[in-house]
Amino acid sequence: MAENKNTSVPPDAEDNNLSANARDLMKNSRSFFSELLDIRQDTDRESTMEAVKRDISFKGHNAWILIFSIFVASIGLNVGSTAVVIGAMLISPLMGPIVGVGMSIAINDVETLRRSFINLGVMVGLSVLTAYVYFFVSPVKEENPELLARTAPTILDVLVAIFGGLALIIGKTKKGTIASVILGVAIATALMPPLCTVGYGLAVGNWSFAGGAFYLFSINAVFIALSTFVVAKLLGFPLVRYANSKRRKFIAQVASVVAILVMVPSIYLFFQLLDEQLFTSRVRQFVQDEIRYQGTETLKVVEDYENKTLDVFLIGERVPGGTIETWRGRMRDVEALKETQLTVHQGKDQTGDIDLLSSQVRTGILEDLYEKNRQAIEDKDARIALLEKELARIEGNSFAFRELSEEIKINYEGVEEIGYSNLISTNFNKIDTIPTFTVSWAQDLSRSQKTAEKERIAAWLKLRLKLDTLAVKTVD
Repeated sequence: MAENKNTSVPPDAEDNNLSANARDLMKNSRSFFSELLDIRQDTDRESTMEAVKRDISFKGHNAWILIFSIFVASIGLNVGSTAVVIGAMLISPLMGPIVGVGMSIAINDVETLRRSFINLGVMVGLSVLTAYVYFFVSPVKEENPELLARTAPTILDVLVAIFGGLALIIGKTKKGTIASVILGVAIATALMPPLCTVGYGLAVGNWSFAGGAFYLFSINAVFIALSTFVVAKLLGFPLVRYANSKRRKFIAQVASVVAILVMVPSIYLFFQLLDEQLFTSRVRQFVQDEIRYQGTETLKVVEDYENKTLDVFLIGERVPGGTIETWRGRMRDVEALKETQLTVHQGKDQTGDIDLLSSQVRTGILEDLYEKNRQAIEDKDARIALLEKELARIEGNSFAFRELSEEIKINYEGVEEIGYSNLISTNFNKIDTIPTFTVSWAQDLSRSQKTAEKERIAAWLKLRLKLDTLAVKTVD
């Protein structure tokens, strides 16, 4: 008998195998993700810089395209059409000078930076002037949601500008520019509508509109330029070389100063808007969770981030002072609201408080009340329509069968016998009740005559009984 050999692997060898497999797995994973996210190999630096410099200029065709696209966007904003505004953003050449600013700072190209700023100023001035002319002559000057949405920036606008700008410059640096990326960023960052709103504000004399819209445009432009600067630096775009070392040093210093002047306020602005958004979010959450009292309803909530105030307008039963103090104490426990002053305007003694409200707030209260009740009204209307339909169906089925059969006998001599019943059927998803008539025909009628008569009877019964659906069947 052959001797059994011990084929077991020593524990140390097993540990070594596991360690080797783990190292291979980590190495393969790093290699996979490196290839997945690496964009340096497919970056065309020379062509990208040429394309950026080419898109900076606003002359000839670009100027006219900008003017007409501003007219289109202004019309869209004027009539509240989102689709028209999106179409205008697709044809507008607004990105060129902004990307040029970021790229020129990154590569220390002062000449391109100068051209970018000049063309950016021309672009803004031409856009605002075009929008001003349109809204000045337009007979429709009422505010609408499309215009109001472009009068104040939020943290979401900043985030869209940052990530949109990153997508834009990465799309431009790829060998064979991705056109869909450029078009998508043009829509997402929405540079054109704020400029149109600036023109609207100037045309109607609303300086707060114009200032807020220009602020929104400036934020978008700054963060798109900043994203371009960051990507260009990360991808190692070559710096512009100058023969004179003294001039090269001076240009590098100028570019650094401009970069700092752009980046520092941008970072401050980002965190300020983030704090404002956090304040608004915490206010809404607090009102939803804490401002509750039996027999009362919240009509309106007005928060003021600058002055750190929160006004809550209630209607219904009067809330005791102790409960309001409890709300204030709980609000101080919220980090973002601890310095906020809560003022509760009661319902039953609201005569004085309502007089203090601005017309805008009163309008907002009415709008909120309407919105809260609109859905309930629509639900009730739907139920009423359903009941009316069911009632009409029942009434349609409640007919005098004897009188109907006598009319059929007079009008259709080939009918020997007629019956009626409600056929209940289902496809296992819903159940239908179908009024069904059965007809026996005279023996001397041919098959084609029976078919034609059956169709005539069915059409007549639908008209006679005012039914949308019924069935007529032949009994052999």
